Amino acid sequence: MKFQFQHIEFVWLLAAVPLFILLFIFLLQWKKRVVKRMGDKNLVKEMTANFSPRLFTLKFLLILLAVGAGVVAVMNLRKPGGPDGIIRKGIDVVVALDVSKSMLATDLQPSRIDRAKQFVSKLINALPDDRIGLVWFAGKAYMQMPLSTDHGAAQMYVSSASTDAVPQQGTVINDALKMSANAFNTAERRFKAVVLISDGEDHDEEAIQTSAELADQGLMINTVGVGSPEGGYIVDPATGENKKDDAGNPVISRLNENELKMLAENTRGVYVRLQSSDDAVRIVKNQLSQIETRAFGDVSLMNFKTFYWWFAGAMLILLIVEAFIPERKKLAA
Repeated sequence: MKFQFQHIEFVWLLAAVPLFILLFIFLLQWKKRVVKRMGDKNLVKEMTANFSPRLFTLKFLLILLAVGAGVVAVMNLRKPGGPDGIIRKGIDVVVALDVSKSMLATDLQPSRIDRAKQFVSKLINALPDDRIGLVWFAGKAYMQMPLSTDHGAAQMYVSSASTDAVPQQGTVINDALKMSANAFNTAERRFKAVVLISDGEDHDEEAIQTSAELADQGLMINTVGVGSPEGGYIVDPATGENKKDDAGNPVISRLNENELKMLAENTRGVYVRLQSSDDAVRIVKNQLSQIETRAFGDVSLMNFKTFYWWFAGAMLILLIVEAFIPERKKLAA
C-alpha cells in the first residue's frame, strides 16, 4: 500500500492558499494606488528607499508554504509500517433486528426478543471475517452500528438491545431494508447481505417492492422468523401481565411467515424460522457462504508510519524564518 492521507476530508483547507494569493495581489494593487495618491514620485521613492519588495514577497511565500505544510500535517500523510495490514476475506453483513413490542411475546421462551438476541450473538461469532452492521427497527429504523470488524462492540450493542430502543411502535420492514442498504458502499454490486430478524406481524407491502429493487443492486436478504403461526401473548414488562386490547381481551401476536419468505425469495436469500439458534445460524451462514468473498485490508488493524510531524515541523521552521526576515533592506553607508 502506498502513501495515503488519513483525514482527506480536510483537503478543503487548501483553499486558503489561492485565497491568500488573491489577498496578496489585492494588497500590492492597493499599495500602488496609495503611492500614486501621495504625489511626487521622487519624494515617495526616497521615503521608501529601504523597503524591499523582494523580501516582502519572500515573507509572503514562506507564510504560504507554512499554511500548505500545516494543512498536509492535519491531513496526516501516512504509510503502512509493515505488510499491508491484516488481509481478511469476508463480506459485508447488516443485521436488522425487530425491537417492536410484539417481540415480547412468549411463544418462544423466554421471549422472542431474547431468542432473537441469542441468534444474532451466535451469528456474529460465526462470521469472524465479515464486517458487521446493526440496525434496530420498530415503527422506525435506526442505524446502531455502521459496518465494522469490531465484533466486540457489535456484541455489546446486541446484549443491550430492547423493545425500548425505538419509541415508535410498529414493524416497518421497508424502513429497515432501506436503512440497511444505506450502510453499504453503493459502488459495490456484490459481497452484500442483510439478515432481517422479525415476527413480520405488520404486513408491509412496500417492503416487497423495496426487496426487488435491492436485489437489482446485488443485495441478498435472508430472513429469520421469530415466533409461531399460532402466536403468543405479549407480556407487559412493567406489570408482568399480558397486554390487552381496548375490549379487554388478551392480545395475541402471530408470526407472519409469508412476507418474510417473499423478501428472501426476491433476493435469492433464505428464510428460516427460529427454533434452534444453532440450526438457524448454520442455515444462514451456509447461504451467506454462496456470496463471493473478497480480500480487503483491515485499516483498523494496520500499523502506520505517519509523517505529520515532518510537515508540522516544516511549518514551524518556515514561520520562524519568516519572522526573522525584515521587510527593509540595508542601505549602503
